[in-house]
Amino acid sequence: MTEPDERFALRAIRRKRLFLGLSIAGLSIAFALTALYGVLWWRNPAFPVAPRAVIILLVLLNARQNLRQYKYARLLEGFMGKMAR
Repeated sequence: MTEPDERFALRAIRRKRLFLGLSIAGLSIAFALTALYGVLWWRNPAFPVAPRAVIILLVLLNARQNLRQYKYARLLEGFMGKMAR
């Protein structure tokens, strides 16, 4: 493994908890937006839901990517062993 690759892996391992936190936050935000837009649509059936659904989808996709980063960092930590600690 080259020096830049090793630095990249160590940085990803250090940020592992951040990735998990961002993923959980993204899911929470998507749930809150779904509830908010549901209430707004329930009070006004003419409320445009489709553009808001796209926003929720993008938040969920971002949360999925952060979870994927967390999993990769966890795998890297296992492969690198004691060097990462």
